[in-house]
Amino acid sequence: MANVVIVGAQWGDEGKGKVVDLYTEFADVVVRYGGGSNAGHTLVVGGAKLVTHLLPSGVLHPGVKNVLGDGMVIDPEALLAEIAEVKAKGLLADDRNLLVSRGAHLVLAHHKALDAAREESRAPGKAIGTTKRGIGPAYEWKAGRRGVRTGDLLAPARLEAALEESLEPANAELVRLGRPALDRERILADLAGFAERLRPFVTDTGRFLAREIAHRRNLLFEGAQGTMLDLDHGTYPFVTSSSTIAGGACTGAGVGPTCIDEVIGITKAYATRVGAGPFPTELHDEMGTLLRDKGHEYGATTGRPRRCGWLDVAALRLSARVNGLTGLALTKLDVLAGIRPLRLCVGYKVGNQEHDEIPLDADDLARAQPIWEEHDGWDEETREVREVADLPSGARRYIQRLETLTTVPISLISVGPNRAETIVLRNPFR
Repeated sequence: MANVVIVGAQWGDEGKGKVVDLYTEFADVVVRYGGGSNAGHTLVVGGAKLVTHLLPSGVLHPGVKNVLGDGMVIDPEALLAEIAEVKAKGLLADDRNLLVSRGAHLVLAHHKALDAAREESRAPGKAIGTTKRGIGPAYEWKAGRRGVRTGDLLAPARLEAALEESLEPANAELVRLGRPALDRERILADLAGFAERLRPFVTDTGRFLAREIAHRRNLLFEGAQGTMLDLDHGTYPFVTSSSTIAGGACTGAGVGPTCIDEVIGITKAYATRVGAGPFPTELHDEMGTLLRDKGHEYGATTGRPRRCGWLDVAALRLSARVNGLTGLALTKLDVLAGIRPLRLCVGYKVGNQEHDEIPLDADDLARAQPIWEEHDGWDEETREVREVADLPSGARRYIQRLETLTTVPISLISVGPNRAETIVLRNPFR
């Protein structure tokens, strides 16, 4: 029995979907513990692509239980559309394999309207880069104790009262921003329809997980976004509104920290970021374009082109520390074939001081200069390789250097987008 947390070790989009899908072969339960439909996991199975936004990647596996935890914010309309999509593909045939926390907060129409209105009203150059999916306002309403929870859907009188309290301040702000107020009765009618369709899935997921742990099941906790977007430990204010690190699995799923056995961080062999915010290793030249084109770097949720740059080891060191990483999963190694030379950011210089972790103070980060280390790279393609010993020597040296610099062992190497194009060095469930 093992309980394993999978987290993004960068700015998100690291390839968590594929890694979680691979490890789910050994899991009985897969748990999403934070975020909402602003996340997107791209899965490639048998040449077919499936993008999940709210559903855990475990939906690909018959018999695996999939849990949407208390720490998530769930757009009920988006969730129902996603359930219908995966069922149309022959997945999630048994409704008992999806459990939705009654304590998870809902993303409602006014949250999405506010998200868009606020982002579009910001001064030029001040946009956060939000997906406009209502995630930030939903978490804001949750913290302000005026949110609507999934369990409220099943109690009509309570739902009506909760919606009244939630909608009033949102409409007042929408009007101030020059947007129309939203109709309470329309939202209530929509929620009533959603309630009946979601009713079979809503339950006390914390109690369910406690029973599964007591019965020594294998649990996989699936993170969303990445460490550098964490509300507390990321590049604030250019972050998401939830806890994306391993500790968020405990609060977002309702399990104690002593239940967690392993934490695997996922990192690309280079770095990407979507949206606004600092990205010190970003490449603004043809090399950045090459990485984007070779790696097909476009957002799974928004379709936006990702900003691309060299791998930031200083950021990975921070990620290793705040997550307590026991292993790293390295993805998209194949993209680097033929790109020579390669560079690694191994630290930062701020004024006369050197930092071995990425500085998070906004002023320090603005003037931080990467400290570079250059590597020869390799030309050979790697997608057919299944053993580390068979990788090109330049690739092996690159991987070994990452282990040395981060002091975290590499547990998995992805050498292509398909499930089979993977080298597994250590299985955290064994």
